[in-house]
Amino acid sequence: MRNHAGDKSYDQLVKEKTPGSPKLRGYIRAFWVGGVICSIGQALNFWADALQLTVITSPMFTAMVLVFVGTTLTGFGVYDRIGKYAGAGSIVPITGFANSMAASAMEFRREGLVLGLGSRLFTVAGPVLAYGITASILVGIIYWIVGRVI
Repeated sequence: MRNHAGDKSYDQLVKEKTPGSPKLRGYIRAFWVGGVICSIGQALNFWADALQLTVITSPMFTAMVLVFVGTTLTGFGVYDRIGKYAGAGSIVPITGFANSMAASAMEFRREGLVLGLGSRLFTVAGPVLAYGITASILVGIIYWIVGRVI
């Protein structure tokens, strides 16, 4: 790339052409939308307690309902609009994980159940699942070893 004294550098050109991003507004949106999703999760947890679910099944109930709602909203195209508005505030909670799974499933469903949906379902969430499963196995082994030693 030639750069004469009068030419603008590529970095300067990109800075001029790229629209500015209102970061503070994005932070506020992510904070309140993520907070609402987490508050809904806490309300579900309180409801599970009112249903007299156990300490073990109450979080399972909450996660199950949030995944169902996130997947359903993705199917109707609503979660995409929430994501565009809130950014990371919609991705971080468990509903964001459900959205990533459902969105990749919907994207490849035209290719068939096996070659499309079955083989590409975990393209987005696969690394997350692999890391989580591996980390939980390693932590389990460490606890088992420590339990044997102590």
